[in-house]
Amino acid sequence: MQLLKYIPLQLLLCLVIGILIGFYVNISFLTVCVVLISSLAILTLIFLLIRNRLSLISLYTCSTFCVFICIGIAVVTFHNDLNRTDHYMNFLSAKKNLQIVAKITSQLKPNSYFNKYEAKVLKIDGEPSEGLVLLNIKKEHLKKQISIDDEIVVYTHLLDIDPPKNPYQFDYKNYLKRQHIYKQITIANDEFIKLEGQKSTFNGLAYKFRERTNEILIKNGFIGDELAIVNALLLGQRQQISNELLQSYANAGAIHILAISGLHVGIIMLLLNFILKPLKRLKNGKIIRLICVVLLLWLFAFIAGMSASVIRAVTMFTAVSIGLAIRRKNSVYKNLIISMFFLLLFNPYYLFEVGFQLSYLAVFFIVWLQPIIYNIWNPTWKFLDYFWQLFTVSLAAQIGVLPLSLYYFHQFPGLFFAANLAIVPILGFVLGLGIVIIFLSWIQLTPILLLSLFKEIISTMNSLISWIAGQKSFLFKEISFSIFLVLGSYLFLILTVRWIQKKTLGRLKFALLSLIFLQGIFLFQKYESAALNEFIIFNKSKNSLIAVKERNTLTVLKKTDIQTSNIISDYTTGRAIDNLTETDHYSSIYTINDKNILVVDSLSVYKPFSFKVDKVLLINSPKINLERLIEELSPSIIIADASNYKSYAARWQQICSKRRIAFHYTVRDGAYIEEW
Repeated sequence: MQLLKYIPLQLLLCLVIGILIGFYVNISFLTVCVVLISSLAILTLIFLLIRNRLSLISLYTCSTFCVFICIGIAVVTFHNDLNRTDHYMNFLSAKKNLQIVAKITSQLKPNSYFNKYEAKVLKIDGEPSEGLVLLNIKKEHLKKQISIDDEIVVYTHLLDIDPPKNPYQFDYKNYLKRQHIYKQITIANDEFIKLEGQKSTFNGLAYKFRERTNEILIKNGFIGDELAIVNALLLGQRQQISNELLQSYANAGAIHILAISGLHVGIIMLLLNFILKPLKRLKNGKIIRLICVVLLLWLFAFIAGMSASVIRAVTMFTAVSIGLAIRRKNSVYKNLIISMFFLLLFNPYYLFEVGFQLSYLAVFFIVWLQPIIYNIWNPTWKFLDYFWQLFTVSLAAQIGVLPLSLYYFHQFPGLFFAANLAIVPILGFVLGLGIVIIFLSWIQLTPILLLSLFKEIISTMNSLISWIAGQKSFLFKEISFSIFLVLGSYLFLILTVRWIQKKTLGRLKFALLSLIFLQGIFLFQKYESAALNEFIIFNKSKNSLIAVKERNTLTVLKKTDIQTSNIISDYTTGRAIDNLTETDHYSSIYTINDKNILVVDSLSVYKPFSFKVDKVLLINSPKINLERLIEELSPSIIIADASNYKSYAARWQQICSKRRIAFHYTVRDGAYIEEW
C-alpha cells in the first residue's frame, strides 16, 4: 500500500478520472479551456500563498488533484477530432457524390469481399479537410494495387458505419469511433485514381520494408500459414493469418503470441540485455547498454509499423528497462506508472483499448504476484526451476488478466498453461532466429539448413496449437461476466493476496468481506436477469429468428441452428441465460405484455379475429395487400424481419408512412424487443 503514497500514481488516477469524465460527458471545447485555465490560476495562487500559511497544504493538494482531473478532461477534448472545424463531418452535404482526396495510413484485415484500409481525408470538393475514414475496396476484378502513403481521388459519398443489429453483438461502429473513424467509403477497384508524387511517412517506409521482406521470404520458400506467422511475430502484421488458425490460437489461450505485445517486446528486451551484457564492462556501461536497448526496441517498433499496440508495449518496456537498470523493484512499478501517465497524455483513448488494459495488468501482476507464487516451491534442479519460473510468470499474468478477459471475450481456455509452457520457452528462440534469418535474407546469405529449421519450428508450433485448440472439453465458452463482477473480482484478488502476504485477522476480514461482496454482485445480477422477460425478433440475414426469454430460459421459436448461431450465443451470454431450448412449432399469434402479435408468413394467410391485433410481424416475403390488412386489423406497428425481400420492405415502408403507422425493419432498425 506504500505505492498509493507515490505522487505520480495519485496524479495518474486523477488523470484517468478526468479522461472518463471527458469521454462520457459531452463538454464544449470553450468550457474545457475556461475551466482548465481557471483551475491552473487557482493552483498558482494557492502555491504563492502556501509559503506563509501551512494550513493551505491540504487545499493545495486538493487543487492539484482537481487540475489533473481537468487535464484529463482537456486531453480527451483536444484529441476529439470532431472539435476541429476542418473535420470532414463538418463538410457533409446533401450532395450524393463528393470529390474526396485521401491518403492511405494503414492496411486492415480484409474480409471475403473487401480489402480494408484506414485512410486520412485530405480534401473534400477541393477544400482542405481532416479526419479518418474506413476505406473498403471490392476484391473482384483486381486491377490496381494501393499501399501505405498512396494518395487517391474518389467520387463517392461517405456512408454511415452500421451499429450492431442484435443485442450484445460486437459494436464495430463504437470501436471505430474510438479510433476516430466515423464514416466509411465503399468502392470498386476501378473507381479511384491514384495520385503521383506523394510524400513518404515513417509508416510508409516501414510498410515498404515489410513488403520487401515478404518478397525475400517468399523467394526463400515461406508460404501460407508459415509466412503469416512470421509476419505476425516479427513484423506486427496479422492480415494474412487464416481465420481458422487465428481461432485455434484463441481457443488454445495463445492469441497474444500472434500480436506484437508486451510478451514479444519483453522477450526481445531480455535478448538484447543478454547480447549487450559485455557493454557493462565499459565505463558507464550500464547506461550505454540501457541506451542501446531502448534505441533497438524503438527500431523494432518502427519496423513493426508503429501501431498503437507496439508503441504501448515498447513504451512500457522502456520503463521496465530503466527500472531493471536501477535494480530496485519499486522502480519497475514507478516507471510503469510514469509510462502509463505519458501514454495517456499522448493519446487518452488508449485507456479504452483492450490491449492497453491487458498489457499493463499482465505486467503489474507479473511483477507483484509472480514472486509470491514462485516462493511456494524452490526446485533444486535448474531445469525444473526454469519451467517453474515460466509457469509462475504465466500463472501470475493469467490471474491478473482473467476477470477482464472474461468480460471482453467470455471464454476461458483451460489448456492455456499447456499452450504457454509449450510455446513461450521457445518463443525467444523463434524471435531471435527469425530476426537473424530476416537480416541474412536481406544480404542473401541465409543457409538452407537454417531456413528449413525455422520453417519446421513454425509448422510444429502451429500443429501443436491446433491440437490443443481441438480439445474442446477444456474450452469454456459463453461465460457471462459484467463490469461489476470485474471490479468485485479484482477487489477480492488484491485483498486475498495481501492476506497471503501477511496473515493477520484484519486482512482476513477484508478478504472475506470482498468475497461476500463478489457473491452478492453475482446473485443480484442473476435475480435481475431472471426478473426480465422478453420477446425478441432478431435480425438474421435472409432468415427469421424469433425467441422468447422467460426467467433464465430462452426458447427459440423458429427452427435454426442455434448451436452455431452467434446471434443466440451473444444474447444468452449477455443475459446470463442458463437454459436454451428450441421448438420447430411456432404460432401465428403471440400474446406478449397483454398485446397480440400476428405473424404473417409466405402463405399470406390471416383472418379476422375476435380480439384486437396490436402488432403484425411479416416474415418470408408474404404477398399481401398491406393496405387492406391495415384497414381490417388496425395494428399500431408493422414489423418486418430480414427474411423479407428488400424491395418488399421498401414498399411496406412507403405504405406505413402514408398511413402514419410505425414500421420497424430489423435490417435497418435492428432487433425488435418487447419486454414484460
